[in-house]
Amino acid sequence: VQLVESGGGLVQPGGSLRLSCAASGFTFSWFGMSWYRQASGKERELVASISSGGGSNTNYADSVKGRFTISKNNYKNMVYLQMNSLKPEDTAVYYCNAIRASLGYWGQGTQVTVSS
Repeated sequence: VQLVESGGGLVQPGGSLRLSCAASGFTFSWFGMSWYRQASGKERELVASISSGGGSNTNYADSVKGRFTISKNNYKNMVYLQMNSLKPEDTAVYYCNAIRASLGYWGQGTQVTVSS
């Protein structure tokens, strides 16, 4: 099982980034997919999630509603996080997560830094 995040980097406040997570080794469409983040010195928090199957249900942390969008492509085994209007407080390591019942997988994370 592998979850490999990409797309992080340094961006100015107000800018945009698109994170990608490539999944392999499991039946992707069976799993709910999420993005979490962990800022330095803080606990890991849920940013956005998308349901298994067709992904008709999405949920967002209040802090990112209206700015971030989670999506997925079951044919490519990919999940994405489009991040717009980025703020310095969005700075964190962003992790991809796959979950189904008692099974859960994590990626290694990708750093997002929002700074002028």
